[in-house]
Amino acid sequence: MLKVSVPATSANLGPGFDTLGVALSLKNSVVIKPSKFHSVSLRGEGANNPVLKDNNMFISIFNDFYNNLTTKGQHYRFEFLNEIPISRGLGSSSAVIVSAIASAYACAGIKLNKQKLLNLALAYESHPDNITPAVMGGFDVAILKDNEVRFIKKEMPNSLSAVVVIPNRPISTASSRKVLPYKYSKEDTVFNLSHSSLLTAAFMGEKWEVLREASLDRMHQYFRMKQMPELFDVQKVALKSGALMSTLSGSGSTFFNMCYANEAKRLSGILSKEFTRFQVLTLEFDNNGIVIEN
Repeated sequence: MLKVSVPATSANLGPGFDTLGVALSLKNSVVIKPSKFHSVSLRGEGANNPVLKDNNMFISIFNDFYNNLTTKGQHYRFEFLNEIPISRGLGSSSAVIVSAIASAYACAGIKLNKQKLLNLALAYESHPDNITPAVMGGFDVAILKDNEVRFIKKEMPNSLSAVVVIPNRPISTASSRKVLPYKYSKEDTVFNLSHSSLLTAAFMGEKWEVLREASLDRMHQYFRMKQMPELFDVQKVALKSGALMSTLSGSGSTFFNMCYANEAKRLSGILSKEFTRFQVLTLEFDNNGIVIEN
């Protein structure tokens, strides 16, 4: 029996477009058992969607790798437990991609280090801001170089928590990229470069008081949030209520808010009361990334 679990992620973190990401304690997991015939069970997010069970991206990627790695011809039973909301900007696709590849190698009996896993995942996810924290955990700064992911990881302290606000409808990544400007002014480009640099320095140096200013963005958030105007209110209320930073998670629709752990319950209560139609979760940060248990 094999168990693989992968954390949710929040990418971009404001100005760090396609570069910055952090891993959260919400997880997707799969238990894989040898079987006489192929079978799939699905619990949690997406369990009521028959399309996800019949047209499962995990199974497709797993088979692509497994069949190339071995001639065993073994059938498996896959038992999925999904905690990560689908199409909400919390890295559900990245979790599927990296867990499928890692599972295929493990079932084939071939060792796979995390760096190679990251590079293989690029074939399915070309932006490293989600796949890197999904694999490595913690806060990550990632770039691409010669079809490889180059990154620096910083472990997150347990003195901080995330309070995520999950709207009752999605924003698709593909459509949200279409609303972005084709060109940016030099001023806006410098603004994002400087703020992304300051944000990275704040995380690495644990200067949390700088995050509110450092997390400002002119590249993508405004254009994406216009698709769901309530998100402007979520950000405003979170910052007014003491969040250290409040940013669109990935391409949305989830909003990521970071605060001190002893403030999380109060912030969560305020956001839950203000946005009754949205789900509000208090999460820890994950420093482990993907975990494979035999």
